[in-house]
Amino acid sequence: MAEATNASDELYPIAVLIDELKHDDVLLRLNAIHRLSTIALALGAERTRDELIPFLDESVEDEDEVLVALSEELGNFIEYVGGPSWGHVLLSPLENLAAIEEPVVRDKAVESLNKICEELSPQQVEEFFIPLTIRLAKADWFTSKVSGCGLFTAPYKKVSPPVQEQLRQQFGLLVHDETPMVRRQAASNLAKFVKEMPAAIVIDEMIPLFQHLVQDDQDSVRLLTVEILIAIAEGVPKEQQAGHGVLLTSLRNLIEDKSWRVRYMIADRFEKVSGAPLDQNPSNVCPFTNFSSFLDRQGSRRGSSQQRPGACIRQAS
Repeated sequence: MAEATNASDELYPIAVLIDELKHDDVLLRLNAIHRLSTIALALGAERTRDELIPFLDESVEDEDEVLVALSEELGNFIEYVGGPSWGHVLLSPLENLAAIEEPVVRDKAVESLNKICEELSPQQVEEFFIPLTIRLAKADWFTSKVSGCGLFTAPYKKVSPPVQEQLRQQFGLLVHDETPMVRRQAASNLAKFVKEMPAAIVIDEMIPLFQHLVQDDQDSVRLLTVEILIAIAEGVPKEQQAGHGVLLTSLRNLIEDKSWRVRYMIADRFEKVSGAPLDQNPSNVCPFTNFSSFLDRQGSRRGSSQQRPGACIRQAS
């Protein structure tokens, strides 16, 4: 009889959690999510892995604020499942959350996935994290692909060269995706991604991706290439002039872009662009003979440019 009572007591926390997560009141559901760590402590690591995580894996249909909270909690849950050696069990619910339609949920899920990745061993990353990244990147829905774009940098430094090559190839497919939202997210993440690579790979593989994005038909994609240009310029030694020549040509194209939003981004990042080691000859860093040529009739862009004249003034003097 005593054993039956103990078993009942052990089941009580998870039963209460299930009831609260199914409650009509969203505040009760939200409070239940914030109490997950307490429930996990009561259950212990093994039961958390075997019972709580599978339950949460099936609980991804809720209000956005509840799912954001769940995504955040799971990112801090490694200690409750038995430590980093068991961290991979958290990937499945976060993968489901990363495929949700609402961007704020996906973003938090991607953030938590990257946080967990930092604590996983190289073997865990190759066995569990990389397949997750590839699944999202190859998914039919653009929402999953968008999330996948943000999951390449964290695992890259932990995996073997053949797997790194696989990641670069898959990222290249995202850069060439037919959906603008996916290309935009790929462009947004490429600047961070190239910082994990040696200069030779950046020149041979990443600069062509950068050039493709610079020529994208969507200005919302092109304007994101300014940060990529800066990252590549900082990562490629000055001695490798061929790579910098391509960057200077792309910079001139961005400066003369038909979209004021792209030109505005150049103006906004101008001092950072001019500070990047694009060429041995300082006069080539600023491809303007006169900074006033950088101003145009777009008032918003003119205002941004006029706030950042220092770089060109220094170059002209």
